[in-house]
Amino acid sequence: MSHIDIPTLLRHQPLFQALAPEQLSALVSHVREVRCEKGRVLFQKGDPCDGMYVVVYGRVKLSLFSSQGGEKVVEVIQPGQSFAEAVMFLGYAYPVLAQCLDDALLLKIEAVGILQALAGDGDFARRLLAGMSMRLHGLIRDVERYSTESSMQRVSGYLQQAWIDAGEPDSAFPLPLNKNLIASRLNLTPETFSRVLQRLMTAQLIQVAGREVRVLDPEGLREFAGEDKG
Repeated sequence: MSHIDIPTLLRHQPLFQALAPEQLSALVSHVREVRCEKGRVLFQKGDPCDGMYVVVYGRVKLSLFSSQGGEKVVEVIQPGQSFAEAVMFLGYAYPVLAQCLDDALLLKIEAVGILQALAGDGDFARRLLAGMSMRLHGLIRDVERYSTESSMQRVSGYLQQAWIDAGEPDSAFPLPLNKNLIASRLNLTPETFSRVLQRLMTAQLIQVAGREVRVLDPEGLREFAGEDKG
């Protein structure tokens, strides 16, 4: 396994950019690299939490399972994002399962290193709080969406955002997740998700071939997503 330059990776993470060189050096001694193959489980729900993670590349799925074995995707962590901060501070066990969706490189920062950085740098504390607050705001927004929006609005809104994230291409673009994961993320069954896709195709708003989607009518998709209401 080749050595990586942890200080440089940390320095390029928004969360750690406020640290002075000596503070960054002190933090490095509490960081280890975690290389994951696609499908690897980082931790299970109930495992003790002794640090937080930063995703350098790849994606990590956070999910819960019902007593019947059904999976609910809580969040998909993207490169540059961190997770497990709040649980680390509370001293709780991990409340979710974390699994790599791709081959991934993560940095695991031990709790003692984070606490030392917080004690020595107020700006770092503000950045950490801001990151956790943004994630909480996003989760609350998701709950609100699930409670107030129809399945058509959720799927249309997701596809519109995926299209924007892909650069608004005229050609087909790949969905960032497989359809079952997207359905779970939107709090829908796979069957409902497929029915909504079929309705959008019948309305000639999109074309779908496997995980490839082409947006035919951006304005129509925006209307289905509910953006023009109110």
